[in-house]
Amino acid sequence: MATAPRPRTTTRDVQELTGRLTGWLAARLPGATAVNVSVPESNGLSSETLLFDIDHPEPPLRACALRLAADPAAYTVFPVYDLPRQYRTMRLVAEHTDLPVPRVLWLEEDAGPLGAPFFVMERVAGRVPPDVMPYTYEGNWLHSASDEEREHLEAASVGLLARLHDQVPLEKTDFLSFEGEGSPLARHVESQRTYYAWVVDGLSRSPLIETAFDRLADLWPREEGEAVLNWGDARIGNVIYDGFEPAAVLDWEMAARAPREVDLGWTVYLHRFFQDLTVGFGQPGLPAFLRRDRVERRYAELTGHTPRDMDFYTLYAALRHAIVMLRIAYRQVHFGEIAVPRDPDTLILHHDSLRAMVQGSYWD
Repeated sequence: MATAPRPRTTTRDVQELTGRLTGWLAARLPGATAVNVSVPESNGLSSETLLFDIDHPEPPLRACALRLAADPAAYTVFPVYDLPRQYRTMRLVAEHTDLPVPRVLWLEEDAGPLGAPFFVMERVAGRVPPDVMPYTYEGNWLHSASDEEREHLEAASVGLLARLHDQVPLEKTDFLSFEGEGSPLARHVESQRTYYAWVVDGLSRSPLIETAFDRLADLWPREEGEAVLNWGDARIGNVIYDGFEPAAVLDWEMAARAPREVDLGWTVYLHRFFQDLTVGFGQPGLPAFLRRDRVERRYAELTGHTPRDMDFYTLYAALRHAIVMLRIAYRQVHFGEIAVPRDPDTLILHHDSLRAMVQGSYWD
């Protein structure tokens, strides 16, 4: 997925959206026009992003980004897209932390104007470590950087998690709790079981994913620790950097209350996902970058909290990512881009590394 042509993600027409967006803007800023509308090359596989400028005398030309709930006709990655929840999360983080969160300008909960709810935020200039081709590949800006520059970016990025987890008051995050009984971690995992059931409804199930859920039960932490606000999709591909310093933290649709290690496991494993792909294609990648031991050590130094049970949390990250990858693969099947193989587990791009984690041999 990270090296192949990007799969189809929408049936929407940018020109049509431009006209509808201008009509919506004019109701809020009479005389305003949406200009220079484009879809970023790094547009995600879930929600959609539009980049545009507001042409209006007051304010003058303003750079904006619009986050639009997924196209319901395009076999969505997630069953529900709660844009008000994302908007509220970004405002919460901006209010209680010093993280560079883009300023949100408007929230539109009515699906009428653009066909789905959306919010508009100020656009931040900078560069993002790419997913396609992955930043671990030779030739992109992060791979070409010096060891010292990558060291700075890594330290600053782990610092984002440390400050997020320490600075947001827990009592402000009730709206990010999953429904159900049990601890925040138990409800988080149960939400993933529910998501997996939705993904495979009427389709081939994944024995590997189901075995991974069983393995989680064997590795369950004795002490889960406190719940904090988790970013959710905590990875450097969701950060805009000014040079090698974070300038904007993006993509809060997976935010939730959970132990700190849920974010840390995701950060560690999502880098390993790209690193493993790169090695598989015959390149060395960035083996010294975002290593699990370094991330854990940096986080402990910044927060005083030593990460624990990381075998559990990195497996959980790989499992969660596998469910998303399976859904994306079934979307490709839906659009006729691929056929369902005899073994559905091979639809999961990282099935070998997930199997190794289940067997306890991945981190050897």
